[in-house]
Amino acid sequence: MDEPIPVTRDVDHGVAKLMPDVDRPRAWLLTVDGAPQSYVDLDDPTHLEFEYARRLAHVLDLAADAGRPLDALHLGGGALTLPRYLAATRPGSVQDVVEADHGLSALIAEELPLADDAGVRVHRADARGWLEDAPTDSADVLVADVFGGSRVPAHLTTLDYARHAERVLRPDGIYLANLADSAPFTFLRSQLATFRAVFEELLVIAEPAVLRGRRFGNAVLVAAHRELDTSALARRTAADVFPARVTHGEALRRFTGDARPVAEGDAVASPEPPGGSFGIG
Repeated sequence: MDEPIPVTRDVDHGVAKLMPDVDRPRAWLLTVDGAPQSYVDLDDPTHLEFEYARRLAHVLDLAADAGRPLDALHLGGGALTLPRYLAATRPGSVQDVVEADHGLSALIAEELPLADDAGVRVHRADARGWLEDAPTDSADVLVADVFGGSRVPAHLTTLDYARHAERVLRPDGIYLANLADSAPFTFLRSQLATFRAVFEELLVIAEPAVLRGRRFGNAVLVAAHRELDTSALARRTAADVFPARVTHGEALRRFTGDARPVAEGDAVASPEPPGGSFGIG
């Protein structure tokens, strides 16, 4: 059997590389310009290598009764890690994935194709534009994992964007976003204020060292109109290899402080990771 070999290709927004995992026969790491974007195990889509992906998956696991199909909208595709996960854990789910990088979408379709019956439709479009045109009350979950290089684009950070997300979600739907920041958390706090203006329930999942300002890192923002099972989520995130903390309620309000929702004219991208925090090789 031939050993898998790395694949390198120029895509719309940089140079993409697919690198095989020597420890797992059909697993691949996707990077764009050296920044890790996705990890996929084709034999086991439930194996999530990245901690932030596991945290998103914990929320998805608790979004409805086990195995119940969900209608999902993913902003940002990468190698389709979470769509593959949902297809495996909730068969029958209907999923739309919006990926702005046409070259990247083509690479993944060729090298890491989905099964025909996966129920996943990939749309090559801008995430904000697609969201604005998406039907009202059409999604049970909306997962935002959009990075231009290593930064969340500015137009996906505003109050109008949050309102469009709320409109597309059903009344009991859940919004999830992968964000990244460090002290003094100007970006993360602004996102909390923005989504607090639209949703009643809000929480953040992150490693304690990140929230204490000791290092740059990922933070998963979760927003909904319904009460979330924070106890069950805290148990799951605490049991991970790199344990995370669930912050909500009064503690989250204190963390947000006097941050204000982001107006369209004030929007900026998330901060550049210092020293290539997420780069490899």
